[in-house]
Amino acid sequence: MELVDLNRYQLTGLLGSGADYEVRAAVDQETGGPVVIKRPVPQMISRRMHPPVETRTDRTLQVYAELGNAVPQICPILGYTERANHDAYFGESMGQEYRVLVSERAAGIPLVGDPRARILRVPIGLGQNLFCLFSLGYSEGAAPFPVQQQLLDAEERFFQAGYVLLDLGPQNIFFQPANGRIAIIDAGALLTGDNDRTPGGRAPQDIHDFYLETLKFYTTLQEPPAEVAGYRDPYGLRPVVNFEQELEEMARNLPGGDGADLTAARDAGRQVIDRVRRRAYTDFADFRQDLTDYLEAIRERNRNLPDLAQARQAWAEALQLLREEHWRKYIFDPETDLTGLTVFDALS
Repeated sequence: MELVDLNRYQLTGLLGSGADYEVRAAVDQETGGPVVIKRPVPQMISRRMHPPVETRTDRTLQVYAELGNAVPQICPILGYTERANHDAYFGESMGQEYRVLVSERAAGIPLVGDPRARILRVPIGLGQNLFCLFSLGYSEGAAPFPVQQQLLDAEERFFQAGYVLLDLGPQNIFFQPANGRIAIIDAGALLTGDNDRTPGGRAPQDIHDFYLETLKFYTTLQEPPAEVAGYRDPYGLRPVVNFEQELEEMARNLPGGDGADLTAARDAGRQVIDRVRRRAYTDFADFRQDLTDYLEAIRERNRNLPDLAQARQAWAEALQLLREEHWRKYIFDPETDLTGLTVFDALS
């Protein structure tokens, strides 16, 4: 990472805006490569509410300097500016100082797209549903559960370095369907031993809060949708308010019914949920094993669904929605990036 001059980068369009940051696409005029320009949300800047975001930015830079760009799943930060007034660059007149980050632009699509796109009826939940929750298709040679396993790989690297990386919801993850690779675009929500309390006096957080996020956003025992409409909307994106309540609700929502496959999956789910709720994992590898067992049990249950043929058809039709123009604003070409992605003939 290095200090950069923003005039090196030509803005090309708005990619999205979250709770803290606005993200714009740009082109590096020295290399011709695509980059991302990231700054606090303009409304926060104009109202002088951005200092907490600035603190998060500084902390992100500190951790990236230590290990961020060495973790393969993390989208690299290429540079940053001094804290300064950037009105001239953005064509504004807010009169405030802030830091801007320049990152490598992630390839693929976000697992959950910009919520504002829902106004235009964009199916922003396609990535999460197609490739995490109801992955009835695959790329040749891809390992099972690529999103979940790569998230675990990245988190383990941070954990070994003394950090817990949170806020890994699907809106912060890009996915390349053709090769199954992920890119984490925001690694700023970090805990260490001296900052493990959240505002408002909540209980201390630890690695189990990451485990909760993984279960909440990347697992479900719901059956794969039988209609394309079931793939359009994101799943489970309500913010985590209460650790205990989230996990109790998760356990209550495990589906009832008979059958050895469903029973095995439900038991696997209950085990991992209960151990997370009790903060009972003492080894990262134990959670990885329990989560993998749960995902395998879900896949086995899905393999034996009586209406699997209809579910496969719905999955294949939902996949074609990624050919809509909206997804081409990302580094994603459906004509090539969906090539070789095949619906399962049998979930084996």
